[in-house]
Amino acid sequence: MAIKPADNESFYREVDEELRRDQLGDYWKRYGKLAIAGVVLLLAALAGYLWWENHKVVKAGEKGEQLIAAFDDITANDKAGAAAKLDPLAKSDSPGYRAAALITQADLAIEANDLKRAASLFRQVAEDKKLDEPYRHLALVRGTALEFDSLAPRAVIDRLKPLAAPGGPWFGSAGEMVAISHLKLNQPQEAARIFAAMAKDRKLPDSLRSRAVQMAGSLGVDAVQEPVGEAQEGSQ
Repeated sequence: MAIKPADNESFYREVDEELRRDQLGDYWKRYGKLAIAGVVLLLAALAGYLWWENHKVVKAGEKGEQLIAAFDDITANDKAGAAAKLDPLAKSDSPGYRAAALITQADLAIEANDLKRAASLFRQVAEDKKLDEPYRHLALVRGTALEFDSLAPRAVIDRLKPLAAPGGPWFGSAGEMVAISHLKLNQPQEAARIFAAMAKDRKLPDSLRSRAVQMAGSLGVDAVQEPVGEAQEGSQ
């Protein structure tokens, strides 16, 4: 007896579904264990990542508390207690806490009149490429100021010239040391140019600007600036 078209479609559908079930079962036998292992590894990696992120947050909190405790010891004049807390932070793999600890250690060395150690600590910060530039520049300027009298003028200029640019955050401190170094090298024009620029920079402290005006004047450059209000009245 011939199978009707409708029966043919039903028959083919059943055969196709059976074939798919057989193929799926075959795939599962072959690759099922690998799929389970892949999912387990993925979940393990995710769990490890979440644990590590939480671990870093916890460790950062502990370091922050340790740094604050060191500052409290300094305030209480317990330098030994502060040193014990700062030492491990100065070796930390966390750049921010490492920089803060080293700079604080340098300040304590200055207070103890151990300028050689202080300069060494500032140099360590300045040369640490893993630290952000503000930390490194601060350490470079302060370390150079400590060593200024023992450094060759050209060495000072080479160190600080990039920071002695008008408008920069370190222009005042770095600019003054660079200008004085030019004077030591008998380069008065270079020194006068820097002092004149400092005198015009209203972001600098008044004491520093006043000193720059005097130095520029002694080098033959009139760097006196009239206040804006006075200049306007004079033009009326």
